[in-house]
Amino acid sequence: MDSQALISPNNGNSDGRPVTVVIVGAGHRSLIYASYAKKHPEHMQIVGVVDPDGERRALTKEKFELQDECCFADIEELIAKPKLADAVINGTMDHLHVSTTIPLLRAGYDIMLEKPIGVSADEVLELYQEAERLGRKVMICHVLRYAPFYESIRQTIADGVIGDIVSITTEENVTYHHMAMAYVRGKWGRLDKGGSSMLMAKSCHDLDVMAWMKGDIQPVKVSSFGSLLQFRPEKAPLGAGTRCLVDCSIEESCPYSARKHYIDQRLWGAYVTYNTHLGVTLSDEELAELLRTDSPYGRCVWHCDNDVVDHQTVIVEFADGSTGTHIMTGGTSRRGRTIHIIGTKGEIQGEMEEGAYFVWHPDARKGHIYSEQRIEVGVTEDMHGGGDLRLVADFVKVLKGAAPSISSTSLEKSLHGHLIGFAADQSRLEQRTVELQRV
Repeated sequence: MDSQALISPNNGNSDGRPVTVVIVGAGHRSLIYASYAKKHPEHMQIVGVVDPDGERRALTKEKFELQDECCFADIEELIAKPKLADAVINGTMDHLHVSTTIPLLRAGYDIMLEKPIGVSADEVLELYQEAERLGRKVMICHVLRYAPFYESIRQTIADGVIGDIVSITTEENVTYHHMAMAYVRGKWGRLDKGGSSMLMAKSCHDLDVMAWMKGDIQPVKVSSFGSLLQFRPEKAPLGAGTRCLVDCSIEESCPYSARKHYIDQRLWGAYVTYNTHLGVTLSDEELAELLRTDSPYGRCVWHCDNDVVDHQTVIVEFADGSTGTHIMTGGTSRRGRTIHIIGTKGEIQGEMEEGAYFVWHPDARKGHIYSEQRIEVGVTEDMHGGGDLRLVADFVKVLKGAAPSISSTSLEKSLHGHLIGFAADQSRLEQRTVELQRV
């Protein structure tokens, strides 16, 4: 399917009206998905918001011109009223995903749910069973499936170009500034705060891609290794303080300087400064004062309360004997996602950010070793390779009655990557290979 068809869905059993949606959890990711309604109001309309923060509710109300009676502090207020919309974008924090989604399903809403689905295998399977029982549609925001890079690779495999998959190797390099913001200083730095391990918060996309590439062949065994190696107090350089702008003598030369990241370069503003994604702005002076005082983002990366890993490797065995490996490393100089798939007839290798991949086949003719084809798929500045709004477009199409695309992230098609991730964390902690239950 071409890119434009995904971005502007015109097919399906439409009644001519846009799909109506309530935002639950008006955070950064929810507002990215909701922006589709601004670009394509003929296909989707935001009609309500649920968020416990009054300022965030008010800003969302203003942004989407909502009525007072369609703005709620919690989902109990929403579901106490007659059904307000066709669907919900659920962008709450990880540990709230399942506990908020199940009541919404019971109230009659279809759901687009931010990843990860939940924080344990048991609650993810509970959600799956409830959605099946109720006959509701749940689509998981595994946006990488919709990136043209991965979608094209998946279609190439489906077309049999490289034969049956023998092994898959994926790699995700998490930049030093992203690592510091999210998994050291920020919301996902501690398991008891963010609800998810770093593997599940960051790389459940990649584990999902691995399982998706294998189609109907299920993963059966998982082993994993990893640790918190870098961002610990005993690793702090000489002269490091507790807050970058308060007591650090090496701030000017430190690559993790909060001033450099958040003031000079204005990186990660949607996370570091509250409600930036809804139009709130701070001056350099105001931001500096926050970083000096109570903002968690002003802390030294070697003196935080973080406890999640900063690197992890996952090894998977599938039911047909093929294998997969995922390598996640935090603190790298540049970001990048790579994939290398070896099949019985050829290979695929590429890096998403390059906007192209190679297909290789053995070529035993005299003077040859292999043939090479470069497939150009394009790339955008979007961190997810252009997948965010393409996912929303497919969700709208499905709600209008169209068949899901090859990238479909329906709940039942999104379980295996999550089960790999939960088993990987169990394997790492228990230092053993974990066998997966069959779903």
